[in-house]
Amino acid sequence: MSGSTGIVRLLFAIQLVTMGAMEMSGPFWPLRLRELSTSETVFGVASTGTYVAPMLGIALTGSLWGRMGDGYGHKLMMVRALAGLALTQLGLALAGDAWVIVLLRFVQGACAGFSAPAQAYGVGLVAAERRGRLFAFLQVSTNVGSLGGAVLGGVILDHASFFWINAAASGLCAACGLAVLALLPTGIAAPRTARAEAAPAAAWRNPVIASLLLAQGGLIASRLMPQMPFALYVRTTFGVENWVVGLCYGLMAGGFIASAALWARIFEGLARPRALAGIAAVALACAATVLAAGTTAHVAVFAASYGLWGVFLGATTPVLTGLISREAAAHRQGHILGVVQSTTQAASMAGVALGGLVTQTAGASAVFPIVSVLYLVSCGLLLRVRRS
Repeated sequence: MSGSTGIVRLLFAIQLVTMGAMEMSGPFWPLRLRELSTSETVFGVASTGTYVAPMLGIALTGSLWGRMGDGYGHKLMMVRALAGLALTQLGLALAGDAWVIVLLRFVQGACAGFSAPAQAYGVGLVAAERRGRLFAFLQVSTNVGSLGGAVLGGVILDHASFFWINAAASGLCAACGLAVLALLPTGIAAPRTARAEAAPAAAWRNPVIASLLLAQGGLIASRLMPQMPFALYVRTTFGVENWVVGLCYGLMAGGFIASAALWARIFEGLARPRALAGIAAVALACAATVLAAGTTAHVAVFAASYGLWGVFLGATTPVLTGLISREAAAHRQGHILGVVQSTTQAASMAGVALGGLVTQTAGASAVFPIVSVLYLVSCGLLLRVRRS
């Protein structure tokens, strides 16, 4: 057991460094694209494409890489993903054209996708009822890495050119790939039996998995809707400085980091109906919290609401991913977790796009009530799955 715990901790560290490396450039792409763009139209389209392109790449290929991991080993898929990240980050460091950057970001998403094989690899190390805790643990590493990476990227940009952000990220991803290759034991690939080949179709005929994926997609889209208008809304509504905007935004990730492991322990071992009832209650709490954030005139209340929202989010995607994993066959964990990753990216794109559309048509303040309604819809869907 201690050996498995050590491997899971190593996965945590590798994912933390990988996500940190990727987020080093995340907040600063508009600055780089502003330098390279020949017009406002090019800048606007390229800025959006730079963030959407990797999501689209992962959404299109997540299931494929998952199936390959089931057949050839999830360690190999982690090495492949990290090699893809290292090479594309090096390409981005050298790129001097806005459209080349968008293309490389798409290739990066299509060739990479580290989280799903890392999760599938970890599933083989823990008991089925503890998968929610595993997914929470790995998602905490993602959030910590994202926060730390953005800060480190800013420090680098203050003292060097944008080239060094991506060059450093490329080196970190390459180092993580070597760590996976040298330190993680090779898993045993599942045999390619007729039953294994038939499993994907059987999984899609399972209404529980389909409904859980739909509910998880709704929860993720709800969380991403305020992302695009967030800074504009906070600055115009409360008249605060940029550091306060950043603090409010970071409180959500902080709440998730603080609560995810606790929520995983609470839900651990619960039968599916009880777990779904609990997540439905959390979705209801999210609806109330978002509504409070969108209607308050006090920045302190808004910040507290955002932090509390993050606390509730710690009980959503990790626990649902664990339930989906438990519904799938043991030899198809890579496939189903790849599908989860694709669903996550598709829902993220939908949430960002819907948030932008609502902002353009009805104003940023209209986003929060709609997010609250979407949470109520997800709550109803979860309760329907519970009764099935």
